[in-house]
Formats: sequence, structure tokens, C-alpha cells
Amino acid sequence: MNLLNLIRYKNLFMIAFIQCIIKYVFFDLPQFKNANLTTALDATSFTCLVLATVCIAAAGYVINDIYDVEADAINKPKKAIVGKSISEDFANNLFIGFTVTGIILGIYVAWQIDKNSFATLFLLVSALLYWYATSLKQTILIGNILVSFLVALSILIVGIFEITPMITPDSRDAYLFMFKFLVDYAVFAFLINLIRELVKDLEDVDGDHKAGYNTLPIAIGRDRACKVAFGFCVLTIMAVVYYVITYLFENQILLIYFIFLIVGPLSYCAIKLLSAKSKSDFKQLSLILKITMVLGICSMILLKFI
Repeated sequence: MNLLNLIRYKNLFMIAFIQCIIKYVFFDLPQFKNANLTTALDATSFTCLVLATVCIAAAGYVINDIYDVEADAINKPKKAIVGKSISEDFANNLFIGFTVTGIILGIYVAWQIDKNSFATLFLLVSALLYWYATSLKQTILIGNILVSFLVALSILIVGIFEITPMITPDSRDAYLFMFKFLVDYAVFAFLINLIRELVKDLEDVDGDHKAGYNTLPIAIGRDRACKVAFGFCVLTIMAVVYYVITYLFENQILLIYFIFLIVGPLSYCAIKLLSAKSKSDFKQLSLILKITMVLGICSMILLKFI
């Protein structure tokens, strides 16, 4: 169980689940099927893509915990794994194993669709996750933005591998229209995760300070950092409301879904950020934001029945 917790198995399951929704729900929507838009990956290749993404994400969690030993001793002493139930040497071997496996699987999928250059995506993401864990996490906002970008990329990568190989001069506009939908969801995931990263920094400020990190709450103070997170939360609410009014206003089911399950929780988080003080407050906000992000992606399922 410690090994599963180390690689954040719940988060890995969420990544796989979201990618499966994109493959088997989003790409199967009637508006795409009726236009004869097909995708590149068969079941085996898609499974390898999911496993490649999950392996590299797992490697990222492992290397992050290796370099967070000092901070985790304060931030989550009861949940710290590396250096206690799992040795640092074993954790390093896990990091290497997951990274190599993920890259090999990624190379295989790229080869299957005759897009060998796409394999560099997995190399790049692995390098960025290592860079984040070793240095960028300790800097103001840059690490938060990078992680949020990689979360968004886990959505876009399905479109990159599924759609790009199928584009022809005649079908270009139709496939780009399909990809634009994925970009909208990826932007949503980016914004929600960015807020969550800021909230997690607020939650972990004590341990991060002792470890010598220079996160936003440490640099400008917890109160000001809360206001920055509040600002990003309001920006995200405005973006979602604009999107709903522009594209979903005539669809009552999606309208109600987004108002109550997306805008509602985000509004609560924004208000709560103005008064949040304790570690438990920020932990609650982090959980709500994670659930909200998953619910936002799951709205793809409703598109199939509308």
C-alpha cells in the first residue's frame, strides 16, 4: 500500500479515466462520427499511450517525494513514505524504472502511427518533471505553472496522437474543430490545477519554508498569496461563465451542470480563500478543486446524450 500511495495511484487512475473518456466518449460523439472523422490509435496502441502517460506521471510523483523528504517531514509527517517505509535508493530505482517504461511505450505508440518525432514529448515531459522536482518547485509560480501545463498536456496528448496522423488537406478544418474542443477542456484543467497548486503551497508553507523553498506564500506572505489564488479563482469563474453563455446557454442540461457542479464549487472556493487560515481549510479547498476539475472533464459524457 505504501508503494501505491507513493505513486499516487488515485491520481494515476484519474489520468487514465480522463484519457479513456476522451477516446471512447468524446471521439465517439455523433457530430464527429457523422462527419466520418476517425482516429489513429487502435485499442492496443491507445492502452500503451495511457500506460506511458501513467508511468511518467508515477515517476514524477516518486522523484518529487524524493526531493521533498525534508519538507514532508513537517507538512505530512504521518504520510511521508520515502526514507521511512521505502528507502531512497529503492525510490530512485522506481523513478528510473517508471521513466524508462513510459518512454519506451511512448516510442512504440509514436512508431505505430508513423510519427516518430512524437516520442520526444515523453522525453520532454520526463525531463520537465525532474527539473520541477529538483529546482522549479522551489521558485515562485514557475513550478505551479509548469505542473498545471503538464496536467493540461495529459488531455491534449490524446488528441495529438489520435487526430494529427489523420489530418489531410480536405479534413483539416473538421479535425481542428474537434481538437479545439480538447483545447478548451485543457485550458479549464490548467486553470483549476493552477489554483490547486497555489492552495497546496498555502497548505505546505511551514515545511516548504524550513526546506528553503521560495513559493508564493513564502515570498509575499500567506494573506497576499490567498488573494492571488482568489484572483485566479475569479478569473476561472469568469472564463467558465463566458464559455457557458457563449456555447451552452441553449442547452439546459449542460447549463445546469456547469452552474451547480463547476461555477458553484469554484465560487465557494473563491469566498473561502478570503478567510482560510488553517491547514485543514486549504486541504478542503484542494480536494474541492480536484473534484471540480474531474467533474468538468466528465461533462464530455453529457455531450454524448444531448
